Amino acid sequence: MRLQNTGLLIHDEERATQGFTLFSPLMQDQVYLLDMKGDVVHEWTVNGNAYGYAYLLPNGNLLASALAPDAKQEDREGMRYILELDWNGRIIWQCEAPGQHHDFVRLANGNTSFLGFERLSKKAASRVRGGLKGTEIDGEYILGDYIREVTPRGEVDWEWRSEINMEIEKFPLHDFTSREEFSHANSIFDLNGSGYLISSRRSSYLFMIKRETKHVTWSRHEEHWGGQHDAQILENGNLLFFANGFKTQGAGLPYSQVIEMNWKTGEEVWTYRGDPPWTFNSPHISGCQRLASGNTLICEGLWGRIFEITPKGEIVWEYISPYEGWISRGGGNGNWIFRALRYMPNSSQIGGRLSL
Repeated sequence: MRLQNTGLLIHDEERATQGFTLFSPLMQDQVYLLDMKGDVVHEWTVNGNAYGYAYLLPNGNLLASALAPDAKQEDREGMRYILELDWNGRIIWQCEAPGQHHDFVRLANGNTSFLGFERLSKKAASRVRGGLKGTEIDGEYILGDYIREVTPRGEVDWEWRSEINMEIEKFPLHDFTSREEFSHANSIFDLNGSGYLISSRRSSYLFMIKRETKHVTWSRHEEHWGGQHDAQILENGNLLFFANGFKTQGAGLPYSQVIEMNWKTGEEVWTYRGDPPWTFNSPHISGCQRLASGNTLICEGLWGRIFEITPKGEIVWEYISPYEGWISRGGGNGNWIFRALRYMPNSSQIGGRLSL
């Protein structure tokens, strides 16, 4: 890992997928759009962009989350907003999102879904298995996840709550993790209106929810995924996700992987690892995106590293964020990135506003 270098490190013009890369440094308010040279060609300001994530809608507007003016970043139950900003940074829509965290998605019907935290009842908390004894928040309570869909008018159209709609006992926490949360969902993926694919960090579970019944219809768990992130279904029907790997399968040093899997059979059909494996290692945050070219864009979040690889794992584009921010966990500064996305020059998201 070339920690001493920042900015653009590699650009193979013939094999890299041409486009613009969107990312937001964690603990900062700026959202940046880079060209292939690693230069910022556009940016937005999202006040209190706590989770460092935003993405472009088909109309070119930015969907992002923000803290309410009187909320604190460390308050996981505090008020947040989901915002839609136009290309010039003007807020054209927003809704209240109490306890919102990590991820959100605009649906085809115009509704917006987001993940949120809420306190579990004592009865529900007593059903949570695993985790380190005595590590509940203030020694008293556990936060659970909920999903809420809101209409363009901000009205709640549908809601799912882990306390009510999940068999809590069947999804135990890692033995070495805190019991502050059940179970720290970190991505929500829309299954074409039929439900959602959810990734849970503190248990290394992936599961699908059917929207109509709110039941969990599929789940899979592997310890060595290590609190995976950014689970998604590809156009070929396979599952793609970033396996952080804070617990690695077998002996040896921990390392991260990006895994493409046939979720119906459990077969891993493609996997990316570093060479040697431990040179690619982000034990938290991070993400991945399969590009139209067949290459994969990877965000190795802990190191502020965004890079593109071919199906054979060859690096054809690489960028290290130069933007440092104060990091609440452990103190000090870091250049963490939660997730990154690449948009093609001719995409509706870019809409002719920029050219390479």
